[in-house]
Amino acid sequence: MRGRRGRRRAAEGVPAPSPADATGATQAASSSDAAGAPGAAPQAVGHSRGGLRGVRARVAALWRDRLHPVLDVVSPIGWAVLGATVVCWTIGLALHVTELNVIAFVLSVPLVIAALFVLGRASYRVTLDLQTHRVVVGTRAVGRVEVANPTQRPILPSRIELAVGAATAQFLVPRLGPEDEHEELFAVPTKRRAVLVVGPVRSVRDDPLSLMRRQVTWAQAQELYVHPRTVRLDEAATGFLRDLEGTPSSHLSSSDIAFHALRDYVPGDDRRHVHWRTTARTGKLMVRQFEETRRSHVVVALDTRADHYESDDEFELAVSAAASIAGQTYREEKELTAFTVEETQRTTTMRQLMDDYTVVERTRERPPFHTIGQRAADLAPNASSVMIVVGSHTTARELNAAATQLPVGVTAVAIRCVDGAEVTRSAIGGLDVVTLGSLDTLARALRAVGR
Repeated sequence: MRGRRGRRRAAEGVPAPSPADATGATQAASSSDAAGAPGAAPQAVGHSRGGLRGVRARVAALWRDRLHPVLDVVSPIGWAVLGATVVCWTIGLALHVTELNVIAFVLSVPLVIAALFVLGRASYRVTLDLQTHRVVVGTRAVGRVEVANPTQRPILPSRIELAVGAATAQFLVPRLGPEDEHEELFAVPTKRRAVLVVGPVRSVRDDPLSLMRRQVTWAQAQELYVHPRTVRLDEAATGFLRDLEGTPSSHLSSSDIAFHALRDYVPGDDRRHVHWRTTARTGKLMVRQFEETRRSHVVVALDTRADHYESDDEFELAVSAAASIAGQTYREEKELTAFTVEETQRTTTMRQLMDDYTVVERTRERPPFHTIGQRAADLAPNASSVMIVVGSHTTARELNAAATQLPVGVTAVAIRCVDGAEVTRSAIGGLDVVTLGSLDTLARALRAVGR
């Protein structure tokens, strides 16, 4: 039978299959069967999902780059007028209602005029320049916006908008000829501590009825730090923070300011410390030996719990008091650690220190108040003075709980901020408490503690 089939295929011009061909055909059939098996379904679904994602991405890019910029030109009022126009034209032409056609024509005229106003593209070169990026509360931040025409054709008048925080300033730019420039000066009033975003600068072209509006961003936004108001503290006010001879330690040194004793001269000692009167009396070189002293280390802890303050003004007073003490400590080149309930202020530079105080906000969290004292002990175990700035609703029990967490021998002072109060002084255990009603009286309040 096999030979007959082979001869029959040869007679018909079709070669007989070899064993290898038969094996390949079997594998192909197996592959075909596998493709139709249930295991191949996830691959087909994966390909379809990938294709769907690609379509969605292309549609999103088309909307973002092409359609949305065009549709965003029409204002909500413009869309309402456009919708009414389409409805009137459709019904009027379909039902031959002359009145609707007239209304549609009347509505079409302002739409066409509005489109003429926003057509065209301006090629401005805009520069936003702030005189300084950091000011103090109460002072004005001055800047300028320069608009130039870098092209060889004139540009029609337009309006420039400058965003300043939540507000927007506007000014008109006249017609600019080739290479012409126009400059506008502006001043930003600063009533409260904040980080204001100045910018971006946009050119705006719209019609008198505000049916269409086209805006183009030219200059990006810049940050303006409004630092808290601070006062300088004289030496009399900060005298209680200063150790003229430092705090003596148990370590001995050959050079310091706290004299300890005399000892025999050892080769290598500084001859400036030779005590010549004793040397002449004993007949051998004697040198002074000193105790090592440590520099004053001041900790400024600011309580930011919202329920501890009566008002926003009271909290701003506390921030200004803490920033004033920290700033004075930094200027006197003492070691400084400043922190709040949530974060630690940077003390590398004065600008970083004030930047961090600028962004301090009241927190709604209510951690145990004694954690302020515990954190002060953890951050600065060798601190010489700890200043805790609190609000009017902080209780004596809370202050005492925080004071018990401080290292032994530290000078602890609590500054209780009460808006409009007179300067008074009291004590809770080993903690001095001074009431502060105005930032201008901070120096007097600290002098009262130093007595």
